[in-house]
Amino acid sequence: MVNQHDLSEKKLRIWAKDHLAAIEPNQDIQIKRIEGGQSNPTFLITQDLFQCILRRKPIGDLLPSAHAIDREYRVIEALSQADFPVPQVYAYCQDPSIIGSEFYVMEFVDGRIFWDPRLPDLDASERFDIFDQMNLTISKLHQISPNSIGLGDYGRTGGYVQRQLERWSKQYMASQTEPIDAMHHLIEWLPKHIPSNDPTSIVHGDFRIDNMIFHPKQSQVLAVLDWELSTLGNPISDFAYHMMAWRFPPELFRGLHGINFEEQQIPDEQSYLDSYLKRTGFKLNSDQEWEFYIVFNMFRMAAILQGVAHRAIQGNAASQQAIEMGKKARPIAELAWLQVQKL
Repeated sequence: MVNQHDLSEKKLRIWAKDHLAAIEPNQDIQIKRIEGGQSNPTFLITQDLFQCILRRKPIGDLLPSAHAIDREYRVIEALSQADFPVPQVYAYCQDPSIIGSEFYVMEFVDGRIFWDPRLPDLDASERFDIFDQMNLTISKLHQISPNSIGLGDYGRTGGYVQRQLERWSKQYMASQTEPIDAMHHLIEWLPKHIPSNDPTSIVHGDFRIDNMIFHPKQSQVLAVLDWELSTLGNPISDFAYHMMAWRFPPELFRGLHGINFEEQQIPDEQSYLDSYLKRTGFKLNSDQEWEFYIVFNMFRMAAILQGVAHRAIQGNAASQQAIEMGKKARPIAELAWLQVQKL
């Protein structure tokens, strides 16, 4: 089994001498593994009062096109030019001899991370503001011109959903650990129902509440994290991924399905969608089009989690929770197929 968590403190200090001015090369640094980051192992680097975050590519045999550390670094650096909330990036290292794989270092952003979208520890009055800020943030992302920040070649224009279906179908087939009938049904159904409406913007690819850092005392989003799956793509699909939480029961995957939205002061699915469409000016041609994007993203999530399960078996997964996460691929795929049967 590959140990994903051992970093050479000495080699990092030597490398930092030429790349991180804030690190004193002759003084010890502390390295702490951060929970989360199923895909790319993440570490907190501390020396005296200075802190920063290191994200590395996993070591070992990896699936094709996965763990794009270089793309994460590029998009974060570019978005900072547009005054979009991302951490400041400090340096990128392609040399695997330093810690065993490629990595980059970025700012440590101090704030709140919410793992449960129900926000049980907050007052009801604050929950609405948190959700509104998330809605505002993803709306802003989807309105940034890729060309204006040097990301015009960050992906292809048009055909995003088709390419994603091809990618994640192949990834799923390459990472199967046991047959999931619902996944095979979705692989057959989805390509036949792709909407003709196909706008293009910068898409995050994994825009969830736990991939954001919020101000310690306010509802403001200070930083959006985990850009590995970002590209140029369909913004409505990206938003539908974010909104899968409204369809997931809490026990399945950090979901909101079944809660009392009015009582909890959390916007329901329709009102949250309406806010996004009003802010961005995007249009949906039908309710069925929205349902397609929800189903497509459930399929995509199931394929991603199947990859986590596959890496866990190989010993390459980044988190101790990887095996449990991988087990959710089947119920999410089955929920997606159930949505199709309701159409």
